[in-house]
Amino acid sequence: MNVLVTGSAGLIGSEAALFFDSLGFAVEGIDNNQRADFFGAAGDTTWNRKRLEADCRTYRHWDLDIRDRAAILDLFQRVRFDLVVHAAAQPSHDLAADRPFDDFDINAVGTLNLLEATRKHAAEAVFLYLSTNKVYGDGPNRIRLRELETRWEYEDARYLEGIPEDFPVDHCMHSLFGVSKLAGDLMTQEYGRYFGMKTGVFRGGCLTGPQHAGVEMHGFLSYLILTTLTEGPYPIFGYGGKQVRDQIHSSDVVRALWEFAQDPKPGEVYNLGGGKENAASLLECIDLIEQVSHKRARLSYTDQNRQGDHICYYSDLRKFRSHFPSWQLTYNLERIVHEMVGELSERVGI
Repeated sequence: MNVLVTGSAGLIGSEAALFFDSLGFAVEGIDNNQRADFFGAAGDTTWNRKRLEADCRTYRHWDLDIRDRAAILDLFQRVRFDLVVHAAAQPSHDLAADRPFDDFDINAVGTLNLLEATRKHAAEAVFLYLSTNKVYGDGPNRIRLRELETRWEYEDARYLEGIPEDFPVDHCMHSLFGVSKLAGDLMTQEYGRYFGMKTGVFRGGCLTGPQHAGVEMHGFLSYLILTTLTEGPYPIFGYGGKQVRDQIHSSDVVRALWEFAQDPKPGEVYNLGGGKENAASLLECIDLIEQVSHKRARLSYTDQNRQGDHICYYSDLRKFRSHFPSWQLTYNLERIVHEMVGELSERVGI
């Protein structure tokens, strides 16, 4: 099997490259280190690309930009792919507002370039798109909530297991990032339904793991841990620090992708996060990281929340689990934090 991974030096891309290499598949990776341009030195993923080239038996790297339609078509003419894992993205709300053309051209047009190249040259391939929970915009904030001591929680019984895939995606504010990802999300669904291609969409909660190059604008848990380890400043924006997210380890994400790839359901959409069991508030994450690292970031607080930010979001995993009952989460939040504190401490020399 020939596997293409876009964003191969990022969190999910690198996890996917290592996983499929371990299965003996030929892995081609596309990554032009755009994160360094987006986020500066802290976002640079050169170290992760070098790790893949050293640790993988079959990995071959392509320094391509998914916006370059001709280059993408040329690659698909050279290599016939059986599986495409599309993890490349512009991932930041804030950056999207400052660079809207880059954001849309990468997240929407880049996805279309890959879908059309797959249709023309690898129509039987499975195509997996890493989408985001931000396609739901700030709609989840309209759900009736109750405030607990350290977190917000859903009070509406319809959402006690989290946000399902049929939650509305319009009539709300998304951020430009949410809109560009939704465009790619819908296009991937349409290539499955209209052309009958084996496409699948995975709307991620907080995807995390030790290979995440977290920065303030993207990569919440990774950035919080890095800031804690260096005892640096960490700003909290609104909601009393009680905003809730569900964390899922990159390994569990990639295993879910592989489950779908072996039994594809064209045009299907799945919410994929840590679910209710791995949901925690910012305050709860701060306390857990302190318990593990024995350090604490220098916290500051402002009442102004980020535009479109979710007060409480965790994924309803029941649809994916019903379609793929052998898949289960292997990392709970405590295991995720322990692993990340250990590996990130080593990386930054603490």
